[in-house]
Amino acid sequence: MCTRICVKINGKIIQYTRPELNPDLSVYDRCSPSARDVLWYVVFFGFAINYMVRININIAIVSMVRPRRAEPSNTKVNVSECFVDKTHHLSGDGGNTSAVILAARMYELANALVVLSYTAEDGEIEVRISASRYDWDEYQQGLVLGAFFWLYWLTQIPGSLLAQRYGTKLVFGLSNFIQCLLACLIPAAARIDYRALIFIRFLQGVIGGLAWPAMHKLSANWIPPNERSKFMTSYMGSSVGAALTFPMCGQLISWFDWPSVFYTTGVLGSVWFAAWWLLVYETPAEHPRISDFERKYIETSLGNSISEKRPPTPWRNILLSCPLWMCILAQWGNIWGLFTLMTQAPTYFKNIHGWDIRMTGLLSGMPHFCRIIFSYLSGVAGDYLLRKNLMSRTGVRKIATSCCCIGQGLFVMGLAFSGCNKMAAILCLMMATAMSGAVSTGPLASVVDISPNFASVMLGFSNMITAVPGLISPIVVGLLTLNNQTVAQWQIVYLITAAKAIVTGLFYVTFARSELEPWNDLGAAAKELDLLSGHDREEKQSGQHDEDDREEKQVDQPLVNGSTAEEGKQNAS
Repeated sequence: MCTRICVKINGKIIQYTRPELNPDLSVYDRCSPSARDVLWYVVFFGFAINYMVRININIAIVSMVRPRRAEPSNTKVNVSECFVDKTHHLSGDGGNTSAVILAARMYELANALVVLSYTAEDGEIEVRISASRYDWDEYQQGLVLGAFFWLYWLTQIPGSLLAQRYGTKLVFGLSNFIQCLLACLIPAAARIDYRALIFIRFLQGVIGGLAWPAMHKLSANWIPPNERSKFMTSYMGSSVGAALTFPMCGQLISWFDWPSVFYTTGVLGSVWFAAWWLLVYETPAEHPRISDFERKYIETSLGNSISEKRPPTPWRNILLSCPLWMCILAQWGNIWGLFTLMTQAPTYFKNIHGWDIRMTGLLSGMPHFCRIIFSYLSGVAGDYLLRKNLMSRTGVRKIATSCCCIGQGLFVMGLAFSGCNKMAAILCLMMATAMSGAVSTGPLASVVDISPNFASVMLGFSNMITAVPGLISPIVVGLLTLNNQTVAQWQIVYLITAAKAIVTGLFYVTFARSELEPWNDLGAAAKELDLLSGHDREEKQSGQHDEDDREEKQVDQPLVNGSTAEEGKQNAS
């Protein structure tokens, strides 16, 4: 039963959720739900799966690795510095409970085991430990976490080019599915050696690099310009994936140990792939169930911004595009902050605040729920401002980027100075992660604004550069905290992160613009090819002129009897 109808009144399309209350309205078309709604949900969960298989190891590694004791030369180091400090100030029942937990933590340190959970009943301590554990230091852990990004950046442009040739449905879908299959191999690889695990993570990164740039091709084919900010919130499915992964995996580890994390996320990804293959189509024209009204609405809204022909890529204009470089710069700062918080939060809360795996997973996941909410609200607000002509497209993108870069940086700075105040640390972590969600209304949407025809290629190019923080950040954190898990060292980590976000945000606000570039037109692309091959064309034209001159000379050349060639033709007639 249809719950909505679309009617056209005075040239405007209006949706009514209660059509039975408007019997006199002529139905223009029925839409429940629209193909774009279905696409949003499938893309949303696709990005959730994409991040689940990417970051599941961030929480699992806490239980995979033995806690490392302090070096004898640095007696200040304590695996749970703030936690131990807090227990000295507790009293009463709370003090007794904390003493039990502290005893469990000391049991963990003394035996080099990983505590999955601990409870206290009748004065007795029940401790569950991880069966499989490895003696990897912080640097080796950084290699495991960062291996995903070693060649992730290199497959960004190939991902966009493959999407242009074979379509987003094939490239994005298979990228996610193969990553899920590789995730199921991680437990076996870890048991062999950490280098084998690094190799699996490396392969996941190579395949995963194809996914994100491929999606811009699909959004450019399906989404009208004034709806892009809202649709881009589907990319924030990655945040929901992160938000669900941390607490879900923490609980799975508590119940079944860490290998269950990789098997569960692998199965979930396979289920999503089946839905993706059945529901998603490359263009509205290919969709068998889309209404005529919606298809015409999309095609009319897109106008000439999307070409059915495969245009030549204007690489010269792309590489010299100042708006694109500002998007890249803003995404660099935003992604450095997001990856640092997302990758290192479980380790930070366990080693500094002394929380067990379940609490660590919960507190690491909560900020990403805030991120998707803020992303959605910023997208709705941005589309409203554009639809009502209250602000230019460039102005909307700059406000959003101020939030996702400068706002994020300020809250990360607060996290750096939170010290052992766990409430302040949680609040700053949640707000910093939430602010980064505005990237979907800022730099991400701006890439499509600049050039819908080449959005996929441009996103691939930008992701190639902005993937570098994912490679560098874990190594930097590993070196700064190597055998030195203290508040002071983590403060340095977070101050570096905050500085990058704030500086890149200021550059974007100062120099960026988000309007359609003239080279998005096919004619401009053709002109660029003319410039690149101008020398060859001149030679061909010069050769053609020489041939024409020879023909003219032959026409005017006298024949043997003294008449010209033209006169000879007349005499023959």
